[in-house]
Amino acid sequence: MKLGRNDPCWCGSGQKYKKCHEFFDEKLAEFRNRGVLVPDHSLIKTKEQIEGIRKSGLVNRTVLDYVAEHICVGMSTEEIDRLVYEKTTELGGIPAPLNFEGYPKSVCTSINDQVCHGIPSSDIILKDGDIVNVDCSTILNGYFSDSSRMFCLGHVSEENRRLVEVTRESIAVGLKEVKPWKCMGDMGAAIHEFAMAHGYSVVREIGGHGVGLEFHEEPFVSYVSRRGEEMLMVPGMVFTIEPMINMGSQEVFLDEADGWGVYTEDGKPSAQWEVTVLVTEDGYEILAD
Repeated sequence: MKLGRNDPCWCGSGQKYKKCHEFFDEKLAEFRNRGVLVPDHSLIKTKEQIEGIRKSGLVNRTVLDYVAEHICVGMSTEEIDRLVYEKTTELGGIPAPLNFEGYPKSVCTSINDQVCHGIPSSDIILKDGDIVNVDCSTILNGYFSDSSRMFCLGHVSEENRRLVEVTRESIAVGLKEVKPWKCMGDMGAAIHEFAMAHGYSVVREIGGHGVGLEFHEEPFVSYVSRRGEEMLMVPGMVFTIEPMINMGSQEVFLDEADGWGVYTEDGKPSAQWEVTVLVTEDGYEILAD
């Protein structure tokens, strides 16, 4: 239903539509008429929702800081899962992965050639030289946040350490392209070009996603996209930037034994960092890292 200019705005601000989102909607319509994929109102977070996601992100960041203080050679990935569960619940949150679509643990721990979604286990012991991704997601008062970090354990080879650092730098490269009224493809292309320039490949099948009111929302966020393509980024959108960068081929496969773990096809290492980002009126804000 079309709103009148003096009607309450659809965003719930309590302001009249003409003083709140009328110009915003007119601008969206201009891009839509040019054939650009634009978000619908359900993907635009209100101030109240953004604050809720921000608080969730603070818990998520604190949990990853806690993991960083304790992770070490010789511990099991099951112990990491316990740390995440205990710290998240201590802070009033719920680990979002736990029981999500049947996932059995509170966090994902992916080692070396495992790209993502590694299931913690008491049988998996961290070894000297491992590179490990810890992917943590939090629900706080109904709001979701999501971020991950890489950890280099002990005497990591220079080759593997470089992969981890370049992947981290790729997040900063992508963030430079996060601006309102630009396309997500600009961000994805920048990350892809950066990774390729360093001799790496980027996983195509798995990417980022909208987040905040649900664990996984639209849109799918690609890091092998083209400039000027994909969904338009507008103020109020919240999504993850989480490129998975491989030392070798981009090809991956799913572990059919557990139905979750994804590995590189050629057995070479993979790295991933992840942040939750809000598009603002003049750029972005990182809500979880």
